[in-house]
Amino acid sequence: MASKYDIIVVGSGPGGYVAAIRASQLGKKVAIVEKESLGGICLNWGCIPTKALLKSANVFEYISHAEDYGITVKDAKADFSGMIKRSRGVADGMSKGVQFLMKKNKIDVIMGYGKLKSGKKVEVEADGKKTEYSADSIIIATGGRAKELPNLPIDGKKIIEYRKAMSLEKQPKKMVVVGSGAIGVEFAYFYNSIGTEVTIVEFMDRIVPVEDEEVSKALAKTYKKAGINIMTSSEVTSVDTKGSGCKVTVKTKKGEEKLDCDVVLSAVGVSTNLEGIGLEDVGVSTDKGKVLVDDYYKTNVEGVYAIGDIVHGPALAHVASAEGIICVEKIAGENPEPLDYKNIPGCTYCSPEIASVGYTEKQAKEAGYDLKVGKFPFSASGKASAAGAKDGFVKLVFDAKYGELLGAHMIGANVTEMIAEIVAVRKLETTGHELIKTVHPHPTMSEAVMEAAAAAYDEVIHI
Repeated sequence: MASKYDIIVVGSGPGGYVAAIRASQLGKKVAIVEKESLGGICLNWGCIPTKALLKSANVFEYISHAEDYGITVKDAKADFSGMIKRSRGVADGMSKGVQFLMKKNKIDVIMGYGKLKSGKKVEVEADGKKTEYSADSIIIATGGRAKELPNLPIDGKKIIEYRKAMSLEKQPKKMVVVGSGAIGVEFAYFYNSIGTEVTIVEFMDRIVPVEDEEVSKALAKTYKKAGINIMTSSEVTSVDTKGSGCKVTVKTKKGEEKLDCDVVLSAVGVSTNLEGIGLEDVGVSTDKGKVLVDDYYKTNVEGVYAIGDIVHGPALAHVASAEGIICVEKIAGENPEPLDYKNIPGCTYCSPEIASVGYTEKQAKEAGYDLKVGKFPFSASGKASAAGAKDGFVKLVFDAKYGELLGAHMIGANVTEMIAEIVAVRKLETTGHELIKTVHPHPTMSEAVMEAAAAAYDEVIHI
């Protein structure tokens, strides 16, 4: 390892490793510091392995409903340990892929715990030994971890977070999921689909509360039909872990309720990893658990930058990657366009999937827009019918005055693959009428986008 670099990146998640690769492409001498596994939480414990579990659940559901497709299958069983093993294998493969990319791009990988030091230096501790490295620019990309509530202390056995939820030794018979954001509803779907009795407890008045209200209602309807118990406007006040299981006390509008379960999954959000990395030592400014940065992720300290979950904006892998590229290109003297945080897609990989971008209908009204809203149900889609996936819809929200696409909200099969079209359309400032005249292939799920646009302008054909 060299002792001096152009750029040192601390953290190898989707923000850090992408930044390192882009820096190498731009001719910089780069090192990346990682305390655990290359790829960070996303590749090892988040985005990738959870999707592997969800795919296993999806396949099991298909097999369980094989008769709907004219196929007879006998004695299908969910092998919980096999699903966990496959998920870990997928994660390991992706981490090895990042190792390959580091070698390919001639990036030095420094394993250990990184800490900022004054004078543009990073101290890395590994196996009790501390080594200092210096760089012209240092990018902090240390990511986040599961948020812990005072009344819900995570013990890793009966009160768990997402990492433990995807590596349990035994499938629980009953589970209480606290929080109904992406992590909560994804795990609720996975465990319910393989036979665990699941209850979701959500503090807000609806599940997936950041989504459009119609999407929340549609998911709740599907989940209840699948046997998931949903408690909204409710709060877990305590968990008694004495004995073999858990006794969960839930405060509801109607009073207190007691729930028995084997395990409680805390899915109440993300906390940033800012502690112990030397921010205070070098004087990097923070506010409410976030590092303060400019449009190009420069902190108040010369030569120090920050990206990903630890800065403003949504804590999403694709956001961190985009920030890393912009940050590095600015360091390299290029003129990148600042990230448009109003055009960031969000995806939830439950079943049915959820995907959205931009304003909800309520937000657009509150912002003062006069609206045209179009909605197309997948029940009217030929491809959805053929696929046996008629649940859900595409909803588009337009500014009535100029035809600007303000927001899109989808729930249904494969909608996470469809949302990128809307992101591109919004970036290119395409109007509703232009979207209607964009010919979509038939039969596809994506036709629903064209039809929803047509519905907003009273030109819809198939409903």
